[in-house]
Amino acid sequence: MNRKKMGLMAGIGLLIAAAAAPGTALADTVYVTAGNLNCREGKSTDSAVLGTVPRGTKIQRESDDGTWSRVTVNGKACYVASRYLSSQEPASVLDGKSAVQVHEKNVHVESSKDVFLDKNWEFASFSKINSEAAVYYKNGRANRKGKTVCVNAGHGTRGGSSMKTLCHPDGSPKVTGGTTGAGAVYASAISSGMTFADGMPESTVTLAMAKKLKDKLLAEGYDVVMIREEEDVQLDNVARTVIANNTADIHISLHWDSTTSDKGCFFMSVPDHRSYRAMEPVASHWQSHNALGESLVKGLKEKGNTIFSSGAMAMDLTQTSYSTIPSVDIELGDKASDHSDAALEKLADGLVLGIGRYLDGQK
Repeated sequence: MNRKKMGLMAGIGLLIAAAAAPGTALADTVYVTAGNLNCREGKSTDSAVLGTVPRGTKIQRESDDGTWSRVTVNGKACYVASRYLSSQEPASVLDGKSAVQVHEKNVHVESSKDVFLDKNWEFASFSKINSEAAVYYKNGRANRKGKTVCVNAGHGTRGGSSMKTLCHPDGSPKVTGGTTGAGAVYASAISSGMTFADGMPESTVTLAMAKKLKDKLLAEGYDVVMIREEEDVQLDNVARTVIANNTADIHISLHWDSTTSDKGCFFMSVPDHRSYRAMEPVASHWQSHNALGESLVKGLKEKGNTIFSSGAMAMDLTQTSYSTIPSVDIELGDKASDHSDAALEKLADGLVLGIGRYLDGQK
């Protein structure tokens, strides 16, 4: 095994206690399918990470309880998430970045593939959580538009609030408040989001919204990159943004605000602050961020959705601070807003209208 594939790891110097928790005893060889799989001291995402194993690494599995597998790497024992192990070696890498796989079936999809964060991409090194993959869906319709929309279901990264990333790639402090206050240099890698008045987590609603939007975009002929398709994906805000930068034409992050007034929809515009708008990559892209946001708000309004105030709220976000493509955080209401299936359908229709008009204007 070469040094790269043995990448564990500097960190595993700790043997796990020999008495494993109940699980099916095994003695097989498996392969890592995640981009960089965390090896943990115990069977919990709260357990210490002892190191990481890169995709394609062959390791020995001792037991599997259906959720966690006890494995041996470099002679040391640790626990890894079972879903990222396979008895078959991962498919060959396409374009050096992703492997072909079949994901959710959709009549409009020709093919799909996992997209892991490539550490050679600009700003990738600023990410702290990036062991899992987004999914790229290539449209199979005759009217395929040749444009790709990155749909980012906000939040949904377990443990994200405990990690910190730089607010700006140049290390300068934030110029506005938000989840992290003005003047901060570091922010949570990704927050957990709020909870609706009925007890529903925001991350669950953003995921439902993202899936509706994906289906409608595919029906219109767009390719789609889905950042998250399950309740949890181990990709922080920087990783999500960098993946979007390198795979899509535009990036839309779906959120609901934490207020309780049923305020309506708005987008997070780029603050009119001299130093912030002078910082790259913001300097080269802030106008396109705002133009995309304005188009989304117009589409939402035309489809009968309530718009808050002017439809824009200036906010210094990690997303726009690292974006090199048109990129918007769209807030689709707040804690008190209707998030029924019918409401999400109407919101999705408005977003598709705004996306189409924006991309048509870029031709």
